[in-house]
Amino acid sequence: MITNYSDNNHLILAGKITSEKRFSHEIYGESFYIFDIEVPRLSGATDIIPVTISERLVSTDELTIGRKVMIEGQFRSYNSYQNEKNKLVLTVFVKELQFIQDSEIKTDEEEKQELKEGSSNEVTLIGFICKTPIYRQTPFGREISDILIAVNRAYNKSDYIPAIAWGRNARFCKNIEVGTKVKIIGRVQSRQYEKKYEDGIVEQKIAYEVSVASLELINENEQEDNKEII
Repeated sequence: MITNYSDNNHLILAGKITSEKRFSHEIYGESFYIFDIEVPRLSGATDIIPVTISERLVSTDELTIGRKVMIEGQFRSYNSYQNEKNKLVLTVFVKELQFIQDSEIKTDEEEKQELKEGSSNEVTLIGFICKTPIYRQTPFGREISDILIAVNRAYNKSDYIPAIAWGRNARFCKNIEVGTKVKIIGRVQSRQYEKKYEDGIVEQKIAYEVSVASLELINENEQEDNKEII
């Protein structure tokens, strides 16, 4: 059976470029660059999300601060070895990019409607729970579950994507066993937090994750229409 790995990991993102491009890496003579985009939330807050793109997809001179873009791609991870420690790095990997012209800029009401429909920031992941979910409650009683999903990619690679579920999804996730296959639909978000070290130093950091809107259990022994939907 031929696996279509693009079905496992598909993302649509629209936002505004907020940083200069910077060189990331090179593979077989093909250079890749990273830049950040600002993506609005319906609440009025914004997420700043790193994006990786090949020089073959677009002239990198066009990636200037302030330009609006529509991106189709995947949410990927890789390990970066720094200070004798492995760090999981997350980025949006671009498959297609389009610049949004001034004539295409939407009114505030149109943008709000687009956000409601999920077309400005939506990611679909199909993968396996690879770490026991962590369930907790905030001081205000809000239920949260942190989960980690392994999403298969071509050439025997996998992306390890952290996700966060809320409310009844969080309650359900706390009982999911490692190895369970799931389908998640949500949005990519950034979150600032403080990391405190033993020497008392406090460092500001940014985490990237998928905020879960819906979750399905997939039973590989049954047909697609027999999934349990949460």
